[in-house]
Amino acid sequence: MLRRIRGSDDIHDEYNDLVVASEESKAVKHPWRNILQRKYRAQLTMSILIPFFQQLTGINVIMFYAPVLFKTIGFGDDASLMSAVITGLVNVFATLVSVFTVDKVGRRKLFLEGGFQMLACQIVVGTLIAIKFGTSGEAHLSKAYAFFVVLFICIYVAGFAWSWGPLGWLVPSEIFPLEIRSAGQSINVSVNMLFTFIIAQAFLAMLCKMKFGLFYFFGGWVVVMTTFIAFFLPETKNVPIDEMVLVWKNHWFWGRFIGDGDVHVGSIEMGNGKKLSNNA
Repeated sequence: MLRRIRGSDDIHDEYNDLVVASEESKAVKHPWRNILQRKYRAQLTMSILIPFFQQLTGINVIMFYAPVLFKTIGFGDDASLMSAVITGLVNVFATLVSVFTVDKVGRRKLFLEGGFQMLACQIVVGTLIAIKFGTSGEAHLSKAYAFFVVLFICIYVAGFAWSWGPLGWLVPSEIFPLEIRSAGQSINVSVNMLFTFIIAQAFLAMLCKMKFGLFYFFGGWVVVMTTFIAFFLPETKNVPIDEMVLVWKNHWFWGRFIGDGDVHVGSIEMGNGKKLSNNA
């Protein structure tokens, strides 16, 4: 697999590093204590905020409640189900776009492009619904008008599916060094599932209360998360995990949390403070 990924037969050093890292992972102690250290402030922040923001894109509003949402804006029961199927297919195929481009264009560009795309679509959809429904919730949508609503919702889903959808899992998975990886991934998954549950439970009440404003609400969060990515997430494309510390060290903000003595490229830090070289 390494030969296929690297396009070369000269992968033995990297393979040996992976073997050593796998063996030494059994000796890592106190990952939860390690992740609270100052030098891992960036990773801890990302493990909390990226899954938190992922759920506040509003994607689960579309994917969980698409039939309810489309029925609310004037579609019949059959059309509502069909619209849900359409958004699901868009999600699948747009995710493939991310699979084939993420290592070429980079994580940040996909995050930022997806953010702008989702924001524009949320504003358009919210405005289209506001024009027809206002706050009364009663109106009839023509087929052409409904088509534009579905179109922009699909464009929104596509923007999520090649940015925050897969990258919300990819980026946290590649930024944790061995000594905090288990704790970091646990936090990432837990935050994601927690806010999936909260948004799912709160959506119907929010829809009844905010109506078309719900799209503006999530659009506001998209502005916040896109700004966060622009300023605080460095590019991690093609950076080996054991060299990821250099990315954070060179960052304008996170570099202040990492001392020169905390940079150990090509080594594994154990819970007891020892450093084990991958090439030892």
